[in-house]
Amino acid sequence: MKKIQLNIALYILTAAFLFTGCGKKTNDEHTNEAQTEEAHNHDEEATGVKEVELNEAQFKAADIELGTYSMKNLSEVINANGYTKLPPQNQADVSVHMTGIVTAIKVIEGEEVKKGQVLAVLESPEFARLQEAYLTSKNNLQFLELEYERQKILSEENVNSKKVFQRTKSDYEIEKAKFNSLDKQLSMLNLSKSSVNSIMAITAPISGHVTEINITLGANAEVGKPLLTIVDNSKLHVDLLVYEKDLYKIKPGQNVRFVLTNQSNTEITGKIFNIGKSFENDTKSVAVHADIVNKEEKLIAGMYVNALIDVGEIEVQALPNDAIIKADGREYIFVLEEEHHHDEQEGHSHDDGHNHDDKDIHNDDAAEGHSHDDGHEHDEEGEMYHFQRIEVKTGTSQLGYTQVTVLQKIDDHAKIVLKGAYYIQSHLIKSDGGGGHHH
Repeated sequence: MKKIQLNIALYILTAAFLFTGCGKKTNDEHTNEAQTEEAHNHDEEATGVKEVELNEAQFKAADIELGTYSMKNLSEVINANGYTKLPPQNQADVSVHMTGIVTAIKVIEGEEVKKGQVLAVLESPEFARLQEAYLTSKNNLQFLELEYERQKILSEENVNSKKVFQRTKSDYEIEKAKFNSLDKQLSMLNLSKSSVNSIMAITAPISGHVTEINITLGANAEVGKPLLTIVDNSKLHVDLLVYEKDLYKIKPGQNVRFVLTNQSNTEITGKIFNIGKSFENDTKSVAVHADIVNKEEKLIAGMYVNALIDVGEIEVQALPNDAIIKADGREYIFVLEEEHHHDEQEGHSHDDGHNHDDKDIHNDDAAEGHSHDDGHEHDEEGEMYHFQRIEVKTGTSQLGYTQVTVLQKIDDHAKIVLKGAYYIQSHLIKSDGGGGHHH
């Protein structure tokens, strides 16, 4: 009996010893794994390099766009604000010199018109009386001209007195002046000189587009008040306000790039043709005038613009603003790793030095609650896209592009994420938050 009790005690001591040893070994293994993972994470944090893997469906859903640097003149430019403007000779208010009733309106707002085209029709008895006076004066002038010539000959031959000749000459000159005055009035009013009627046509003084119509049918057109307004946007230019400290850098002939702030940041180009000689409205800025090169843009006067005046020829490497993300107080870009991309297509290799065919080891792992899912994703559906996050230093940022300098070596032909970088970054944050290193 005592022998049996002694054997039981020995078995208990042996089992306790073995359990303690295994537990220590397991704790040591977990400690080593934690230290390795912590060192790996610390190394990533120090360099800022992290890796993200997307499958084909995620890549397409994010609408990711790949490309490389663009060469932009961002270093030697002057920022200026301004607005589009029309010269006064390319805008016209249509008015009348005599009152009349509007009987017809031939155009609508926004319609394109040509110089001399009829815009509206007025009616007034004054127009008829003016034409009547013109035709009467014309006939009188013809009679007095003949009488003047006859009296001149008689005077030279001393047939009649000088007094008669002088009176005839005076009547002729008075009628001639009256006729010339009526002729100019009819021309100015665009009235007929061959017949009498009470109709006057209002014509366009310039070619362009009708922007305002201030009359209605039956209204009385008053002298001096604009009836219609026409603008010709073909001579549109830009007035930029440049401050005193930058004025000495500006010269005629320099190229200008404009961005229409209220038109989806549409970029147009131009060239400086004149520089103002006085400050604008008690400010320390001077108006710089620039022609617009690409006239196909649908521009109108008064549009607000942001502009960059190129004063240098130095070009720098730049990326779209959407390609650069900020995290942890630093700035990064994402680069597609071609080698990893090809590896994914060939398949993963699980030969990492461990025997995965050992059923006892798998059974032990299952008994201890370990899962083969260690936080690493092994999605092999379709192509896989492996991106590396690279820290960069940014410089000048203008017109949607930013100067970029990478802080570590990348391939000259590396494919950089130009669009969709924030989606990849959010995927990286999600993966890090899930407790696994995302490959």
